[in-house]
Amino acid sequence: MNAAMRPQIRLLDEATIQEVIEEAKSILHQLGFYLENNEALEILRAGGAKIDTNRRRVFPPPEMVEQALASAPPTIDLYDTAGEHVLELGGDNVCFDPGSAALNILDPDTGDIRPASTPDFVAFSKVVDQLEHIKAQSTAMICGDVPQGMADRYRLYLALLYCRKPVVTGTFVKESFALMRELLVAVRGSAEALREKPLAVFDACPSPPLKWSDLTCQSLIDAARAGIPSEFVSMPLTGATAPITLLGAIVQHAAETLAGIVITQSVEAGSPVIWGGSPSAFDMRRGTTPMGSIGTMMIDLGYAEIGKHLNLPTHAYLGMSDSKLLDAQSGLESGMGSLLAGIKGINMVSGAGMMNFESTQSIQKLVIDNEICGMTYRFLRGISRRERPIAFDLIDTLISDQQLLDHEHTLKWFKSEHYLPSSVIDRSNAEDWLRGGKRSIGERARERAKELVASYPGRTLDPDLQKELTRIMKWDAEKLGLSRLPDQE
Repeated sequence: MNAAMRPQIRLLDEATIQEVIEEAKSILHQLGFYLENNEALEILRAGGAKIDTNRRRVFPPPEMVEQALASAPPTIDLYDTAGEHVLELGGDNVCFDPGSAALNILDPDTGDIRPASTPDFVAFSKVVDQLEHIKAQSTAMICGDVPQGMADRYRLYLALLYCRKPVVTGTFVKESFALMRELLVAVRGSAEALREKPLAVFDACPSPPLKWSDLTCQSLIDAARAGIPSEFVSMPLTGATAPITLLGAIVQHAAETLAGIVITQSVEAGSPVIWGGSPSAFDMRRGTTPMGSIGTMMIDLGYAEIGKHLNLPTHAYLGMSDSKLLDAQSGLESGMGSLLAGIKGINMVSGAGMMNFESTQSIQKLVIDNEICGMTYRFLRGISRRERPIAFDLIDTLISDQQLLDHEHTLKWFKSEHYLPSSVIDRSNAEDWLRGGKRSIGERARERAKELVASYPGRTLDPDLQKELTRIMKWDAEKLGLSRLPDQE
């Protein structure tokens, strides 16, 4: 039996990859990047970067960038709330998670897009907890029933309560990191244990072109000192806030992300970082940022190749749709993005459940996307040789018996050779489908989501720990004038 060849895809040759990296370093050295955070300015000045104080521009020399790259670790291990190892980000390992920070949810009963609330987040987290092909969770939506000033830490609180999986999150205000870290330390047991077994990844988004705000830079500083992985989410928009060409956008992405690496490694060498992003092939006709565009997907795959060349963990927002309905567009965009991300071996793929230009989450779509992710994982295992001869003896038997349905070879390999979807995917014949009420995939996904919410096995955190997390959150809420936390069910 031979090992299967892993399917592969390549967009950039080695010479182009090297050219992108060298040009990005030249941009940083000669054009510089804007840095709003005063502490970071002084750290980079001490590290050897030229600083234009009046314009708040930083000009790191190429050797400073190279030194930062040399100290960034090539892999990151993530653990669940119980401290069990879940995944390693690195190489061609692939992990799917829902995208973060959607303002809205697609109402599962009415099909309307509306603001999300606490019960929506809780139901979503219960479903994520049970979906086998979604390996990590995220602070997927912003709950509109709490003050805006606590929205970032509140969603982390809910995520930790209701889902065991590692979580992708981030801050909206500088003051939030300390409290969010307190929640994570409470779950892990100590700050050192959290450093040794990371539970969360913090997104940090530079503003195109080449700007690191006070908030996002502070997140990098705080995360580096705490040993928490930072995931850079550069967002060039072609023809708007970045060059119109795909390769030009990739160069800008590289420059913005290299700046982030210089910041984190200057704070603490060896800090875990992820080469990620959320670019868009900007649609000039509509003024929109289509995440389901093939151009967007190509930028994602291209910058991932840069990150892999630099031997860093990679991330991309893929597997999303710009549709506002669970329709054919939703399926084709999500399926293409997820499969391409998988083939490219992007380590953290964010976007399951997301639609409407990253602004809306859907529990039904999440359930459908879980099937897409399962199919992608099967595709990545490739085609294996199970024995020699490959099929001669079986075809000899087939000629004699006219079927192989009950053959021991069929029974042995059926489940491992083929991906068997849940009932969300329709594999019935037309007669059975008609008898079943001609339900669409959206209807089947809604039923499956309700089943998962109903069968949720319950919170796994120790009751005393749950009380401690709630105590921290109530204290925070009271400071903002909220006398009690919203009902969760």
